[in-house]
Amino acid sequence: MPPVEIYTTPYCPYCLDAKALLKKKNVSFTEFDVSRDRDLKVKMIQRANGRTTVPQIFIGSTHVGGCDDLYELHGQGKLDPLLNGQAAP
Repeated sequence: MPPVEIYTTPYCPYCLDAKALLKKKNVSFTEFDVSRDRDLKVKMIQRANGRTTVPQIFIGSTHVGGCDDLYELHGQGKLDPLLNGQAAP
């Protein structure tokens, strides 16, 4: 399984929803709190092609996007293959 990284802030409902889906799927992930780290937020924005909202989710080298994007992949049946290291959607 490729590494999963999620950039978040505390109490963000979308961050909580995205993490809940990943936990439900028994996916371990590394969480980065960008709320008090300007440099980390800049890094997130650069990795996310200019997107400034949280969460921003990465599976391996693939930028999934935010919570809605994660749930859309799940609904389309494309999340599991991505989590298993198969081709990006």
